[in-house]
Amino acid sequence: MRAIIIEETGGPEVLRLVETDEPAPGAGEVLIDVEARGVNFIDIYQRSGAYDISLPYIPGMEAAGVVASVGEGVSDLSVGQRVAWAMAPGAYADRAVVKASLVVPVPDTVSTELAAALMLQGMTAHCLTHSVYPIQDGDTVLVHAAAGGTGLLITQLAKERGARVIGTVSTQEKERVARDAGADEIVHYTKTPVAEAVRDLTDGAGVAAVYDGVGGPTFDASLDSLRPRGVLALFGQAGGAVRPVDPQRLNAAGSVYLTRPSLAHFVADRGELLGRAEELFALLGAGRLEVNVGGRYPLAEAGNAQSDLAARRTTGKLLLV
Repeated sequence: MRAIIIEETGGPEVLRLVETDEPAPGAGEVLIDVEARGVNFIDIYQRSGAYDISLPYIPGMEAAGVVASVGEGVSDLSVGQRVAWAMAPGAYADRAVVKASLVVPVPDTVSTELAAALMLQGMTAHCLTHSVYPIQDGDTVLVHAAAGGTGLLITQLAKERGARVIGTVSTQEKERVARDAGADEIVHYTKTPVAEAVRDLTDGAGVAAVYDGVGGPTFDASLDSLRPRGVLALFGQAGGAVRPVDPQRLNAAGSVYLTRPSLAHFVADRGELLGRAEELFALLGAGRLEVNVGGRYPLAEAGNAQSDLAARRTTGKLLLV
């Protein structure tokens, strides 16, 4: 079978397409014929060496496909069933072995591509808006990179919960995409200081929560945009790592909360995983949630897909199909 292999960390050029032996599922595992794979910043962090991984390594933390075979002890998944997963490596390949406890069934109302596009970013958006800071009806929240894959989903789920959403973008086209997803207000961060704009839009009060997947370039503005006792959910560092922070800054900002959530801790319980996935699939099937697939690439062009994502040349979700 074909697979992308990383033998050393570095730039996109270290992503090599090779022929390799087909894996076999062990106890508690399933073998999946992969049809679509999500491209995510975590893939870039691992490929570049920002996150430690054991080499050689098949990247890709999110995908969907069809169960090809099941290992011993697997009773709730069957051969031929459409399934999806997130937070397990190996997706950049024709076939992948995944722990059955991480795999969720895909309903007939959701296509395989959209399931792959929704798993990691969708469940991240769900845990951010429902658990990290559970949005209340009438809240105002700030979503950085609102036209990105995760930003669009956060925006839609925030609107589902009754929030007013302020989104940040860099271009007019991205403003259109974010507004189509439900963003009420837009700040062009290349033209306007974000915290200043947020204060103007909230009559000086600040926002209940900031959902920040950018990191270093936006961290100060995120803190300065919060209302007293607001929550800064720093869920990624697409723009670079945040410098060490003196906790006294949280006091000065209004006794605010800073958290660095990881999706893995919000889906470790299988019941919680299934509940989040089922709710997202139901919203998608009912037309109340849309997944914007911004680009489709063949598996051999994984490096180009990661480069486009890192350079912010795209909107929505990128897939390897």
